[in-house]
Amino acid sequence: MISKNPKSNLLEQSQYKYSLQDVERPNLYREIYPYDEIPKVAFNHRRVPVNMPEEIWITDTTFRDGQQSRAPYTAEQIVDIYKMLARLGGPNGLIRQSEFFVYTKKDRRAVEECMALGYEFPEITTWIRAKKEDFALVNDIGIKETGILVSCSDYHIFKKLGMTRSQALEHYLTVVKQAFYAGIRPRCHLEDITRADFYGFVVPFVNALTELSTETGIPVKIRMCDTMGYGSPYPGVALPRSVPGIVYGLHHYADVTSEMLEWHGHNDFYKGVANATAAWLYGASAVNCSLLGIGERTGNVPLEAMVIEYASLRGSFDGMDPTVITEIAEYFKNELHYDIPPMTPFVGSNFNVTRAGIHADGMMKDAEIYNIFDTEKILNRPAAVSISNTSGLAGIAYWINNYYRLAPDDMITKHDPLITMMKQAIDAQYADGRTTIMGDEELVEIIRTLAPGRFPEA
Repeated sequence: MISKNPKSNLLEQSQYKYSLQDVERPNLYREIYPYDEIPKVAFNHRRVPVNMPEEIWITDTTFRDGQQSRAPYTAEQIVDIYKMLARLGGPNGLIRQSEFFVYTKKDRRAVEECMALGYEFPEITTWIRAKKEDFALVNDIGIKETGILVSCSDYHIFKKLGMTRSQALEHYLTVVKQAFYAGIRPRCHLEDITRADFYGFVVPFVNALTELSTETGIPVKIRMCDTMGYGSPYPGVALPRSVPGIVYGLHHYADVTSEMLEWHGHNDFYKGVANATAAWLYGASAVNCSLLGIGERTGNVPLEAMVIEYASLRGSFDGMDPTVITEIAEYFKNELHYDIPPMTPFVGSNFNVTRAGIHADGMMKDAEIYNIFDTEKILNRPAAVSISNTSGLAGIAYWINNYYRLAPDDMITKHDPLITMMKQAIDAQYADGRTTIMGDEELVEIIRTLAPGRFPEA
């Protein structure tokens, strides 16, 4: 079929209609996934066009995938975090949805309390098992959309479910029809898509879903689940690992529109953010994330990372409030007692902290020299230094100016006699064998001893 693409204004041909390939034995892509070796990234040099949607957004799985890998949140904590997500997403709803469990009384209470807030965004959705009673459960609560697990690789179809591809396809279609009967929009989670036979199962299955959606007039959302983090964002990578190829294929051969495409990735190979960004670039409107990247194994795509990535790609936060990222990090640390690795971008304690004296000297002259952006304005987190035997005079002076929030006219320089005395006191500790950085209270105590009353108590 030849039709005009309104985005490219070109006539485009889609002449292939892929049929289900019902194989006798599972295709496990052993050349790519040998298991006793590192998985291979194979190239076939087939490139697809960048196709950024007009609108892109973020969806959240903090209370579903994120909650599967840590101690469960209390209902009160879920409500607190949900409120912060709404503020972070802003009035334009760029954090569009958040998915919840509904199996325990605690989870249902959290859903009900969040719904009672009356927020338009994030829309509350759920994740359920493919069972009739589960559809009734979410329908009774008033949920409009739910995720449904539809595993699509032969690893899952043959090895976990004990089915053939045709049996799995029919089973999944039956489940989706149950969602329609319950009056709920289904979001199909194509688990393990980066190990699936894309044109032998994924595209024929999604084509069947698209036809079913057209018949009923109920939209079906497709979540592309990179369950094991095998996805690759590079141009020219071969399927099934190619993120551009997966998004393009579902657009071009299964007629899935951008707003119905959502990427859900994991970070097993450090590609979580890059893969999510590639999904946006090549045509998916939504990327599914969790706060701080908390999720199965190495975690999900960090939601705060994609907030920053959005601004990088669009040139604006479009109403999102990035200062809430710092509030969220502090909440996880202080209220949930969650240890954020200190080097974590945007939220870790060392994110915008320098230790080297030569760096601190540059920051005293202009913070932009060593700070990635104005973290005080954007994240409500001023650039900082930590003090050790390598910090130098400039580092100590920068710490004082920052810790006591001194006005520009009151700031001290590395030539102040107090700085020299402090450095001598600090160096003496390291000469005695100290190996850890100096804490804020320790430095304050040194100042109290050397220059009592010079600075107001912070």
